[in-house]
Amino acid sequence: MTPISDETALEELYGDAVPASLSKVMQELTPLYRQWIEASRFLILSTVGPEGTDASPRGEDGPVVDIYDSKTLLLPDWKGNNRIDSLRNIVRDPRTSLLFVVPGCNNVVRVNGRAILTADSDILTRFEKKGIQPKTVIAVTIEEMYFQCAKAFLRSRLWKSEDESDRVPTAGMFVKAVHEDFDAETYDSTYEENAKPKMW
Repeated sequence: MTPISDETALEELYGDAVPASLSKVMQELTPLYRQWIEASRFLILSTVGPEGTDASPRGEDGPVVDIYDSKTLLLPDWKGNNRIDSLRNIVRDPRTSLLFVVPGCNNVVRVNGRAILTADSDILTRFEKKGIQPKTVIAVTIEEMYFQCAKAFLRSRLWKSEDESDRVPTAGMFVKAVHEDFDAETYDSTYEENAKPKMW
């Protein structure tokens, strides 16, 4: 493949940006963006570090982030596998993006900004559930935010499709491909129940 490595050549292929795609950008929360973010239980966290990029799904049973003020969003880091790839990246490079999704809605909201990690007790306490607090919280300062048009969801028919999970490998299958003696069927059939006490 021949790479396109010149911005001018790229711009000639696409032409000028649609004016509304530039004018819609906000630098802080407005009432409408606040309403959207408070409705979102799921986002993708994107970070970058010396080893490359990372994208991590984050979900909650209520709003996925806490709005600290008009420029700051707080995202708790709950129990996981302790790889902490995203967190390592933030410590070394604060550039961060969030992609907020609301079930059934074909638009998404994007936030680009800079993040820090904190373990301050007053911040951790905000997220306490069942006596459990996250180990850290990601505080994202908004530099720009805007909604993304619906074409990607319309093309993929994401909310219109039936369950297609039988077409792809399970988590257990992925592990078994590396460890032949792994009991993939038991892992997959019991995962949801086993995960319930470890959500927070």
